[in-house]
Amino acid sequence: MNLTTLTAISPIDGRYRSKVEKLAPFFSEFGLIRYRVQVEVEYFIALCELPLPQLEKFPQDQFDNLRLIYRNFSDGDANEIKEIEKTTNHDVKAVEYFLKSRFDNLGAGAHKEFIHFGLTSQDVNNTAIPLSMKEAMVEEIIPGLKKLQEQIDTLASDWKEQPMLARTHGQPASPTTVGKELKVFACRLKEQMGMLRTLPYTAKFGGATGNFNAHHVAYPDIDWVEFGNDFVNNTLGLKRSHPTTQIEHYDFMAALFDNLKRINTILIDFCRDVWQYISMNYFTQRIKEGEVGSSAMPHKVNPIDFENAEGNLGIANALFEHLAAKLPVSRLQRDLTDSTVLRNIGVPLAHTQISVLSVLKGISKLQLNKAAIDADLEDNWAVVAEAIQTVLRREGIPNPYEQLKALTRKNEKITAATFRQFIDSLDVSNNLKEELKKITPHTYTGIH
Repeated sequence: MNLTTLTAISPIDGRYRSKVEKLAPFFSEFGLIRYRVQVEVEYFIALCELPLPQLEKFPQDQFDNLRLIYRNFSDGDANEIKEIEKTTNHDVKAVEYFLKSRFDNLGAGAHKEFIHFGLTSQDVNNTAIPLSMKEAMVEEIIPGLKKLQEQIDTLASDWKEQPMLARTHGQPASPTTVGKELKVFACRLKEQMGMLRTLPYTAKFGGATGNFNAHHVAYPDIDWVEFGNDFVNNTLGLKRSHPTTQIEHYDFMAALFDNLKRINTILIDFCRDVWQYISMNYFTQRIKEGEVGSSAMPHKVNPIDFENAEGNLGIANALFEHLAAKLPVSRLQRDLTDSTVLRNIGVPLAHTQISVLSVLKGISKLQLNKAAIDADLEDNWAVVAEAIQTVLRREGIPNPYEQLKALTRKNEKITAATFRQFIDSLDVSNNLKEELKKITPHTYTGIH
């Protein structure tokens, strides 16, 4: 059976491929190999800028040609490396041998032993992977989250004046507005995204056990720590961790995953609230010609976009949880458990991206059902009891809470007339009675 979107085991590469294919250049096997090639090429160029006699004669006008190796990296190049790996049984060594063949083709074979000079595979992996993560976050993930946050903020602005019955513990509570409740989610997302942008993308670079042993023994007069800092921080645009073992300690990567998990948790909260509002008929959904809500019940228009998003967000968070807990832990100077785990970092990011697109689609269908919201307010006059007893407290009236409690807990329907009769029975000024009568479920919405 050939691998297609229909035969793929993972829905990311199957059913949802079209939604996340822009992540493939960052997190696929092809992407990982290409980023490894980029790191190796840029490392060689950086070595050429050191006072190393063996590289003095390397022509600098060849640097552009070297960079074309990764800038023009093709499926054929990746397959060539995979063929080499069948012999080496080592993925990074296969990249080194591939580059040596390309140096031969460029007439630079005399210098090819400085490819991967003094490095261990983790110097390549622990720079290639955070580099791919950073570029994926900047180019795809963060823009998607920002668009979603802005769309929620737009709805909050559009519906900021619409009063709505609030519910605490599932029970009718002091009224709010639709816009304010949506604004809560927009602000939560904005704050977490602000934190997300401050996290550095850290990388390990320092030889077999992080001490530049091989580099130092070959060229003891070179300040290799300064070189490593400059290469990682300035050439690659990452942040070099120091000191390290053979591998990056992944603490900041764990922080990134935890941050994304919080963002996803906010989105789960949002999806569940919108789902509930749809079930309460506060929101209706635009119907698209030809779409079916239920295979059996023709009348149904299900909130499938928010349900789909919630499911994918849950999967993403389960994986983020594992990544954040597992990656910072490695036996002694390194074990190999991080290697296979790191190959999965694109999976929760893809599920997050699928969720973001689902929520955006769901939001685009939402319509405010003002009649239903207003009717629910009118049906719950008891919620203004808080307002009336608070004003009576202000005026020094004895036991206002107890009076309103007795009024609203009678086994009968509480209406506008119930409150008018209560207010008229009070021994207070007419001006105060008029003030109290202006309080309705539609106006008692506070500051928003």
